[in-house]
Amino acid sequence: MPKMKSHRGLAKRVKKTGSGKLKRSHAYTSHRFHGKTKDQRRHLAKATTVDATDMKRIKYMLVK
Repeated sequence: MPKMKSHRGLAKRVKKTGSGKLKRSHAYTSHRFHGKTKDQRRHLAKATTVDATDMKRIKYMLVK
């Protein structure tokens, strides 16, 4: 059986933190900022972590 490959599209979008969590960026940050409030824009600019309910599925996609 060949080795499993990691999902390259996902691997480019997440980074592993020191504690083992996965850091990701927000969606809705590419255009149309005039329709969003300053609070929204500020919060969307910051990175966040992958939700715990998605971790098992996403870690499986990142198997190397």
